Amino acid sequence: MTDLEQLKNRYPGAQTFKFGDNAALCDELLALVRAGKKTATCDALRNYPEGSLDMPVVGRRDIALNWDDRPALVIETVEVTVCRYCDVTEGFALAEGENETLAGWRDDHRRYFERNGGFDPEMELVCERFRLVEDLAGKR
Repeated sequence: MTDLEQLKNRYPGAQTFKFGDNAALCDELLALVRAGKKTATCDALRNYPEGSLDMPVVGRRDIALNWDDRPALVIETVEVTVCRYCDVTEGFALAEGENETLAGWRDDHRRYFERNGGFDPEMELVCERFRLVEDLAGKR
């Protein structure tokens, strides 16, 4: 049984996902979660078709993967809201841990969404707050 299969047995219903859209960003975001600086994330609502199992669910524990598909972290979703990009609050933006200001968050996320399906300031985002449950670094 693989490490991932064992984790899915330990965390029934867990979905797997990767932070970011490239290896360097994925590594950076995982490090921010491990350091306790990243406790929130978001993605475009368009990436979650109705009934999608990937949609975050409060109370569910999910498995964040390294870019090479190895399990990295287990997180538990504590809040899910849908919010337009233009309405994201400074509190949420700073909880993502990637920027020091809301303006910096907006600039980085605009570029991210432009790379990943298109950007509109009124696009709806799935905004998720989470807590770190287990750091799998070094476990084999």
